[in-house]
Amino acid sequence: SIVFEETKPEVVPYFDNLVAKFNASQNEVKVTHDFSSSLIAEFVRGNPPAIDCDNYNLTTSIFVARGVLADLSGLPQAKTIDPNIQALVTQYASYKGETSILPYSVAAEGVIYNMDLFDKVGVSAVPTTWSEFLAVCEKFKSKGITPIYQTYGDTWTTQQGLFDYTAGGMVDVAAFFKQLNAEGTKLGPNSPVSFAKDFTEPCKKMLSLTPYFNANPIAKHYADGNLAFASGQAGMYMQGPWAVGQVLTINPKAKLGTFPLPASDNASETKCRVNLDLAIWLPRAQEPAQRAAAIKFLDYLMQPSILNKYNQDNLAFSPLKDAPPQKSPLVSGLQPYVSSGRFYQGPGTYVPITIPVGNYVQEMMLTGNVNGFTSSMDSAFKRDRKSTRL
Repeated sequence: SIVFEETKPEVVPYFDNLVAKFNASQNEVKVTHDFSSSLIAEFVRGNPPAIDCDNYNLTTSIFVARGVLADLSGLPQAKTIDPNIQALVTQYASYKGETSILPYSVAAEGVIYNMDLFDKVGVSAVPTTWSEFLAVCEKFKSKGITPIYQTYGDTWTTQQGLFDYTAGGMVDVAAFFKQLNAEGTKLGPNSPVSFAKDFTEPCKKMLSLTPYFNANPIAKHYADGNLAFASGQAGMYMQGPWAVGQVLTINPKAKLGTFPLPASDNASETKCRVNLDLAIWLPRAQEPAQRAAAIKFLDYLMQPSILNKYNQDNLAFSPLKDAPPQKSPLVSGLQPYVSSGRFYQGPGTYVPITIPVGNYVQEMMLTGNVNGFTSSMDSAFKRDRKSTRL
C-alpha cells in the first residue's frame, strides 16, 4: 500500500482515474492518491509519499540539490526522455550527476491568438519575426481592435507572459542565471552578467508594446483577461494553455491558436517558454517493499500509451523521444519548437520566491522605469545570496 502525491488541481480527477485503473489491473500494489498534502511538511516529518508527480520548479529543485530524492538513472524510463527536456531539470539543480527527476509533462506557452480576428484584419500567417509581430499589432490597431490584452492587476500574469516571453526570447536564460548565481555576493557593476547589463534591452522592448495594450491594464485581472479575450475584445493574449480552457469555457466557439513571441528579426532565434508541468520523483530513504511498489506504479504511469495520452488530453507535450506530435490546433503551433529543443524556462521561474519579481515588473510597466527594475533585481539577488550564505 503506497501513497502517490499529485496536487495539480485541474488534473486530480484524471489521475484518480489512472490510479483506479492501476489498482484494478493487479492485486500486488494498492495506490492511494493524495492531492492535498505539502511535500515540504512531509519531508520535515520524515514521511514523504512513495512517489510524487507534480510541477518541477525552483522550489522543488531544493529537494534535488539536498540529495533527498532517489537516483532514477538506472530505470529504463530514464533512457526514454528527450535529452533537451531532461536538461531542464539540471538548469535549476543537480546532485552528484544523478537523475533525480523524470519529466512527465511539458507545458509550452506563447501568444494565444484569435484566428477569426486574424482573418478579419487580414493577417494570413502568424508572425515569425519582431517586425512582423509589430506589423500585426498595427493592423489590429488600424481596425480599432486591441492588439494584445494585458492584465497587470495580477502580477504573475505579466511576469509569466510579457516578461518571460520577451526576456526569454532575447537572453540565454539558463546561462545567465548560472553566471549570476556564481557571482553571488560579488554581483556588481563589473560582473560579467547582471540584470542591468542583460535585461535592459528586453525591458525596453516590453515597454515598446504598451501602445498596443488595452486601456488601464492595472485594473484588469486574470479573469477579466479571459473574459475579454473570449469575447473577441483583443487579437492576442500572452498566456499559457491553462487560459485556453478558461476562454473556451466562456466561448466554446472561439477559434484559437498559439505561437511563440518572436523577440528578434531572425526567425531562427525564436523560442517558446516551457516548464515541467509534471515530473516524477521518489524519496531516497524508502523501504525496499515501498520502493518496489512505487517503481511498479511508475512503470504504469510512464507507459507511452498513458503518458502520451495524458499530454494530448491536457494540451501539453510529451517528454519522450520520438513522441507523437501534439494534435490540438490550440497549441500545436508550438510543437516545432518543443521537438527541436528551441525553448527556455522563463526568467521569472529562476527567481527565488523571496524576491517579488512580479511586483517589480508591474511597477516598471506602470512607471516605464527600466533602471529601477534592473537595479532592484540586482540588489535583491545580491541580498538573497548573502542571506543564503548566512
